[in-house]
Amino acid sequence: MKHSFRLFLISLLGSLRDLLPIILVIAFFQLIVLQQTPDNVLQLFVGLIFVVLGLTFFIFGLEQGLFPIGESMAHAFAKKGSVFWLLAFAFSLGFGTTIAEPALIAVANEASKVAAQAGVIDPSQLAMDDYANGLRYTVAFSVGVAIMLGVLRILLNWPIHYMIMSGYILVIVMTGFAPDEIIGIAYDSGGVTTSTITVPLVTALGIGLASSISGRNPMVDGFGLIAFASLLPIVFVLGYGMVI
Repeated sequence: MKHSFRLFLISLLGSLRDLLPIILVIAFFQLIVLQQTPDNVLQLFVGLIFVVLGLTFFIFGLEQGLFPIGESMAHAFAKKGSVFWLLAFAFSLGFGTTIAEPALIAVANEASKVAAQAGVIDPSQLAMDDYANGLRYTVAFSVGVAIMLGVLRILLNWPIHYMIMSGYILVIVMTGFAPDEIIGIAYDSGGVTTSTITVPLVTALGIGLASSISGRNPMVDGFGLIAFASLLPIVFVLGYGMVI
């Protein structure tokens, strides 16, 4: 209990240190440049405390829960020796964490409104919902495939730089054929998919898997899964736009 409380205090001090530059920047421009005292100072102070505590609990939870479970499941799958179930878990992890990502939901809903205003789809609510849901499921499916591909790369020791370069070459080629309305959405989709839950779980999965396989270096082979999760949504959304 004392050890956990000590770790929590360390995380709390780390959160304060990480947020201090942001606080100083805001205070400098608010008080020195704008020369204005913000309204509801007490409310802002309370909100800042909540931000510090929220960040602390999040980081503490990652260290105590998500990272260990990701690595332990990777070790268990490697010990089990079933490539099928390992790839199935990788796909499900990518798909499940992405489909509920709030940033992706917001971007998909906004994209459907813009598409309706531009005349790309029917301006009815049903057509907008179908467009947004189709975009969300496309991105989630692409992240699932991306994590599965990244795990397969670790198993087969494929060079990541050639795969990433080939992927972006494909993105450049597809950009030339995709409709203008979908290009910006596709490129943004690569960023909104790497959520606060996906990143730690996927990273832990990669490190744990690389640690469990003989001849793999966790530092070299354990990372890179997030790069696939950012790349493949661009490819899939460009293809989605070309089909729709």
